[in-house]
Amino acid sequence: MMNFSKPLLRASLGALTLALLVGCASKGEPAYTPKELRSFDETSSLDTQWRRTIGEGLGHQRYPIAPAREGDSVFAADVEGLVMAMNADSGDVEWKINLDTPISSALTAIAGQVYLATGNGEVIALDQRDGSESWRSRVSSEVLAAPQANQQLLVVQSVDGQVTALDRASGEERWVYTSSQPSLTLRGSGTPMVIDPVSFVGLANGRLATLDNRNGQPLWDMQIATPRGRSEVERLVDLSGQPIISPDGRLFVTSYNGRVVALEATQGDLLWEADISSRHTPILVGDLLFVVTDNSEVVALDANSGREVWRNDDLEDRWLTAPAFADGRLVFGDFEGYLHLIDARDGDIVGRTRVHSSGISVRPVTEGSTIHVQANNGRLETLEVTP
Repeated sequence: MMNFSKPLLRASLGALTLALLVGCASKGEPAYTPKELRSFDETSSLDTQWRRTIGEGLGHQRYPIAPAREGDSVFAADVEGLVMAMNADSGDVEWKINLDTPISSALTAIAGQVYLATGNGEVIALDQRDGSESWRSRVSSEVLAAPQANQQLLVVQSVDGQVTALDRASGEERWVYTSSQPSLTLRGSGTPMVIDPVSFVGLANGRLATLDNRNGQPLWDMQIATPRGRSEVERLVDLSGQPIISPDGRLFVTSYNGRVVALEATQGDLLWEADISSRHTPILVGDLLFVVTDNSEVVALDANSGREVWRNDDLEDRWLTAPAFADGRLVFGDFEGYLHLIDARDGDIVGRTRVHSSGISVRPVTEGSTIHVQANNGRLETLEVTP
């Protein structure tokens, strides 16, 4: 996963620290001392419904191959090219195929298709019914972010900063947007937020671009995070999470070594900002925006004002995943393979279980009170939150 040639030097999201960027850590272990887990008042239980092993898992390089769910099916893959579909309730295997090419991206399941990408820049569409290949196309370089779809397009952001729009039906290229890349970035790339008219794209240079989906031309862009400091490590400002848009047209953006901002999505007018560094995608639930900071504190912000509502530091430096939401609880995995539940109202830890000691580095997938979580070794476990 690591390439120490200067232009490609990046850190693995959720697994490696800045120290690893400069060669001071190994094996994906945190460079800082994680907080020990403490006892708590357990008011929610996590009951395993079923589990499966998905091939070789994320591999030694821990590619962010997060699973996806649509309807009654869960789709998961491994680094070697295995893709599986399972019944979400029972875990029964619906189909299994091998693409014979290394998978590098998270999965997207939408409108009867499963989209994923590979380390050599291929983008592949599979039929959800049987896993048959609908089409295969190629973009400029390796893809780590899940491809994102609207009604006509599949928008793919590759690690070299290029954004490519493909026709969802055929895989044909519709347009390409190219951005400037700093010499040092986090290992990975932002995930576009794609709606029918536009795509919001976070870039490694700290800028957010809004692209016209008709032709890929930027409608507006702005600097979210400004590089500071003398060293290239200090000047990292990647927008490596996915922008989140609210039903009323507000856009929420996180940045590394930067800030969390709320923007008016049409013109990019700044509504509020908070001095919080995060490389993860936030989650919006009602009027609260939940953010995992770079040192794994969990912060709830008032989505209307940016005011901090609560902050939990009980899991500090445990390399939490991006947050998911299940039946009133926030859901996170950590580097030791624990799954944590935090009450979204007050920020208290209310539940915990261990999935596998290999660790969890990809965001859990939730549906109501059901959680699907894939550990680094490939164990896919489905749990139910009670009460």
